[in-house]
Amino acid sequence: MRVGVMIGPERGGGRRKLTRMIDDIAWAENAGLDTAWIPQIPSDFDALIAAALLGASTTRVELGTAVVPLQAQHPIALARQALSAQAACEGRLALGVGPSHHWIVSDMLGLPYERPAGFTRDYLDVLDAALNGPGPIDVENASFTVHNPLDLGPVAPLPVLVAALGPVMLKLAGERADGTVLWMADERAVADHVAPRITKAAKAAGRPAPRIVAGIPVCLCLPDEVDAARDRTNRILGEAEISPNYQRLLDYGDAKDIGDLCAAGDEAAILARLKRFADAGATDLSVRLLPLGDTRDELIASKHRTRALIADLAAALR
Repeated sequence: MRVGVMIGPERGGGRRKLTRMIDDIAWAENAGLDTAWIPQIPSDFDALIAAALLGASTTRVELGTAVVPLQAQHPIALARQALSAQAACEGRLALGVGPSHHWIVSDMLGLPYERPAGFTRDYLDVLDAALNGPGPIDVENASFTVHNPLDLGPVAPLPVLVAALGPVMLKLAGERADGTVLWMADERAVADHVAPRITKAAKAAGRPAPRIVAGIPVCLCLPDEVDAARDRTNRILGEAEISPNYQRLLDYGDAKDIGDLCAAGDEAAILARLKRFADAGATDLSVRLLPLGDTRDELIASKHRTRALIADLAAALR
């Protein structure tokens, strides 16, 4: 199992956010973590540009996007951006993409959110051709008519992971991609819904076993603080639960909300929870550090304690 951490822009100005992200990736690299996943937040930094910047500050850790919404840009533009970022990362990029959600694509961007699975399949036709360059890209399908030269090619194998929550998307991810990036999927959802479907599809397509990246909030705290940690998780991360896609995914598991997904408690409790994700079929963990405290100093201290624990547990989870 690969163990990684989410590194994303939080509060503060642009320069301050970037400084914090560079500090966080330096910690992840020095702590021996395998991966760092950069969320694509609608209101904030571009994940691929951030990956390129963080790649210049590292030499070992894999950098992944979690995830780039496909509708926001043409597949040729995304391919150029991904290949450029991969070169800046010296080949250590994992490109996480997905069809996003109606509340982002339609409500925020004003774009149609129709046939998300079919659109993703058509998009991958172009993206796959472009990422296997250099050379001309000639693709015609229901969504795209592309005849485009491209002199770029990957500097190393470039894994593409597709965010997949439902049966149709999981089948597509198994058939066409290197794995999937999850959010709002608990252990039972991974074991009973995600892993069997994507693995079966990959095997039928003659592809290697797929990566399954489970995103999990984690908070190291005292046993009597667990409820407070879960309440804070819901306050900070609960807004995405409005998506019907996430609601349906929650129905496949035992969790009722993102707070139920938080691995909170002492060292033994967190290790046991993360091992259950491994046993369920997750190949990667993407840890979202969730500090607990009433003051800024308390939150910073909590964050540092939790990430130190994750570094210690990484060896036990591999």
